[in-house]
Amino acid sequence: MRRIIVGISGASGIVMGLRALQMLKEVGVESHLVMSKSAELTLHHELDMSAEELKSHADVVYPVKNVGAAIASGSFITDGMLIAPCSVRTMSEIATGVTSTLLTRAADVVLKERRRLVLMVRETPLHTGHLRTMTALSEMGAVIAPPVPAFYTGIKSLDESVTQSVGRSLDLFGISDTAISRWQG
Repeated sequence: MRRIIVGISGASGIVMGLRALQMLKEVGVESHLVMSKSAELTLHHELDMSAEELKSHADVVYPVKNVGAAIASGSFITDGMLIAPCSVRTMSEIATGVTSTLLTRAADVVLKERRRLVLMVRETPLHTGHLRTMTALSEMGAVIAPPVPAFYTGIKSLDESVTQSVGRSLDLFGISDTAISRWQG
């Protein structure tokens, strides 16, 4: 069975992490979720749901402080990790290798094992430090995939834009979903 780690940081756009869990379930990919404490605060402000309700969409959930969890080891085989949304703080911890939680430790393990790490970085505008950090992560093998709307698809709602952005990020793992629009030329 395919496995994807889904990380949710405290950046705005927590619906992207939720949508990733929903889409993975729809295509039969096992999801392993870790959320930062800041993500739980953001959830309270952005969605009308509890942390427990969001977590119920994952197959396996890990406490963010459990740095001894399965996803903290390279011997635990996954297809990689999607962090949606990814805060600049989370991105920066991963880039330096100085990880303080299971969220960033799992991402560090994914990089060291040369598995796919996709970061849906949610910040704008970006200063030079952010850009250098993204460059460093790209050089390490991470994919920086900000949730940028695909206007050519004729999106009519924020929900459609979220689905499109998350679907394109899942494409990077070879996980296709028919819910997203594809360029036809």
